[in-house]
Amino acid sequence: MFNDIGALELVVLVVLAVLIFGPDKLPKVIQDISGFIRKIRDFSENAKQDIRSELGPEFKDFEFEDLNPKTFIRKQLTENEDLKELRSSFDLKKEINDVADAVNGREADASVPAAVNGHGGTDLLKKGDRPGQGERPPFDADAT
Repeated sequence: MFNDIGALELVVLVVLAVLIFGPDKLPKVIQDISGFIRKIRDFSENAKQDIRSELGPEFKDFEFEDLNPKTFIRKQLTENEDLKELRSSFDLKKEINDVADAVNGREADASVPAAVNGHGGTDLLKKGDRPGQGERPPFDADAT
């Protein structure tokens, strides 16, 4: 619950609590706050149990944490066999490097599509027309 509070922040909160409530009332305030948090937790657990009992036995493994989109996606990616196969066949780093090589004019692999390699569609620069060091490429009004 308090995973993101550092030591300095905790010290500041304690000093503020002592200044606001005073050392006399602070134990009573802490006791009231902890009782309130306990009541909220009990209410939450009772609501979860009611929902599980209303859903029926087919949802006995239902976890409310699965409703979080990040948790749901992570669970689907790790448990779904089709997605595991697709994920293992796709190498994103290799694809990005191939596209970067094609854009920079280096020799690209055959796995990059022809249009990305510059061999498909219309080329502004042909192989022999590459600008030299310090030269500017020709201006294309349609591309800007």
